[in-house]
Amino acid sequence: MSLNEILGSAISGLAASQAGLRSVSNNIANVSTPGYAREKVSLSTGVTAGQVNGVRFAEPSRIADRFLEGTVFRRSGEVGAADVASSYLSRLQALLGAPGAEYGLPSRLDAIDASAVAMTGAQSSPQTIAAFTSNVQDAISSMNQLGSDVASLRSDVQSEITDSVDRINGLLVRINDLNGTVSRLDGTGQSSAGVADQRMSAIEELSGLIKVTVRNQTDGRLTIDTASGIPLLDNRLRQLSLPLSAGGAQTDYPVITLRFADTSSGAGAATGDKIDSAAVSGKLGGLIDLRDRALPVFTEKLGVLFSGLAQTLNKVSNDGTTVPAPNQLTGRASALTAADRLGFTGSAVFAVTKPSGELVSSTTVDFSALGAGATVNDAVTAINAGLGGTATASFTNGVLSIKASGSTNGVVIAQSPTAPSNRGGVGFSQYFGMNDMVRSASSALVPSGFTPSDPHGFAVGQSTSLTLRDASGKALTTYTMTGSVGSTFGDLVTELNAGAIGAYGTFAMDDKGRIQFSPQSNLIGAALSVAGDSTDRLGTGQSFASIVQLTGAQSGLTAAAVRPDILASPGKLGLARFQVGTAVGAKALGAGDNRGATAFVDQLAATVDLGKDGITTTAARAADLLGNAGTAASQASSTLADATARRDDAINRRDSFSGVNIDEELANMVVLQNSYSASARLITTASQMYDTLLSMIR
Repeated sequence: MSLNEILGSAISGLAASQAGLRSVSNNIANVSTPGYAREKVSLSTGVTAGQVNGVRFAEPSRIADRFLEGTVFRRSGEVGAADVASSYLSRLQALLGAPGAEYGLPSRLDAIDASAVAMTGAQSSPQTIAAFTSNVQDAISSMNQLGSDVASLRSDVQSEITDSVDRINGLLVRINDLNGTVSRLDGTGQSSAGVADQRMSAIEELSGLIKVTVRNQTDGRLTIDTASGIPLLDNRLRQLSLPLSAGGAQTDYPVITLRFADTSSGAGAATGDKIDSAAVSGKLGGLIDLRDRALPVFTEKLGVLFSGLAQTLNKVSNDGTTVPAPNQLTGRASALTAADRLGFTGSAVFAVTKPSGELVSSTTVDFSALGAGATVNDAVTAINAGLGGTATASFTNGVLSIKASGSTNGVVIAQSPTAPSNRGGVGFSQYFGMNDMVRSASSALVPSGFTPSDPHGFAVGQSTSLTLRDASGKALTTYTMTGSVGSTFGDLVTELNAGAIGAYGTFAMDDKGRIQFSPQSNLIGAALSVAGDSTDRLGTGQSFASIVQLTGAQSGLTAAAVRPDILASPGKLGLARFQVGTAVGAKALGAGDNRGATAFVDQLAATVDLGKDGITTTAARAADLLGNAGTAASQASSTLADATARRDDAINRRDSFSGVNIDEELANMVVLQNSYSASARLITTASQMYDTLLSMIR
């Protein structure tokens, strides 16, 4: 080896040692930088014409394992989804209140039972009745407020979805830019380690927002897909597009679609892909699940709970009366018109009494005897004929009213003890709401009792829009019912079964006039929601979804309250019972009669038919609602803890491979310093040899 070759080898050794020391110095400086992957300079033996010619080294490269990094990305997505679920479900649980809390929904419902028992004492006092009616109103107000709070939670979730979409788009743009930089540096033989670190940090943040799959390309770029396989970044950048929502509480929210990014005008052409379910995971997937599944399911169950409570209380109040009886009974708006089929079986008793309780007149109307073709107007005629002018019944705009002649007499309606009246599972008085305790401006609060052959009465141009979602909250399909098949409720069922939703299950009308949807066996947990309803049956103000009680969201809770006159005057809550069979002139009502109080206690413990939600007690339905909410919050908290532990483990494994170890770097520094010293010594030796050679020549 010549002296020039010796000097060349020594100089290359010095340069290689200096490059290694720079990498070690950079590693030590970034020992605490999150996501930093240590650098390493690769060394190789230089060979020229078959002769060893010093040391060759390349630009520093990142020491990283893409499989370990991919694990971090996947588990970050799981943490993102679990975090928002735990946060919002904990907020929901806090809105319910603890079982022992004074102002929570559980205590409100318990107070109804307790105050009903207090009324059963002899000679119920106005104070105990007032406490009962106030507790019922407090419970309804609490449920109504809870429904509003859940709607507000959904609005908060939607706001976070909007923020998440904006952040995801920003990160995708940044990753795309860094992709180009990495590819350019690699192509020119320069180090891309620092830029690649920035790219990995951006992807890690992105994976917390939406679960992603990352793949390396030969040119140094990375492609990114969602966990459900939707491309976000390959040779073209995509952007998430979320249309502006109307603001406030909504039944359905706009779907997130994807568009190609167009640097000249922002969003470009649509890709045809959309993000509409929790399958994308990450924070975005968790928020979509809350908005479209978890919170609507709670609202549905809350409406069912209210329906059960209202039917329970109204059954008792319509079976009772005050002493003296009210001069006029005015019902609530129903979905019937005077010409509609009456549809009642059994009998009801209509009576007029004096202020002291003596019977003035009484008639028992056998609705079955009126015939299958009898109309509501026929029933009104029969009542008027039976009372013989002592009271007058009228039916106007869907509202039944009965008024006693004279200003002091009162009107009473009672069930026949042997063959009680029945339509849709409720008695005549309860069906028309003649003596309701609880009323709602948007619902009749009872099953309609319509049959498939009854006319639906919806005008041309009126429609009901329905959405079917699976158990994950994903919208499977939508359908707008227009009544185009025919004029009866049976025709509406036929239209629904022939529509898009009918491909996923079956609609059917039960014997109480409720239309229920039964999903296919492979779609357990699928649920309907009403996106919009412009129908109005024959001008009664009652919509299709409300009439057939399609979902719990149409329960009427938002417009419900205890009757204002009962709240203002507790004595107007009917606790007395009419004595059926009393002779005219005899006493049919007693001032000290409080059998209705006992009936409230008994009925609150009895079962109520809630259609698709089964036959159960109000207490059991409340326990199911509150218990499921608490269980969901607890499970979400546990899921978050588990997901966090798995993600932290993945980060530790990644960092143990690619992170900076101070001891290792110091050892490398010593080796490189010794290598530098050896190369310098070789240069010194070669210089001395040059000097010796020159002396010999001289």
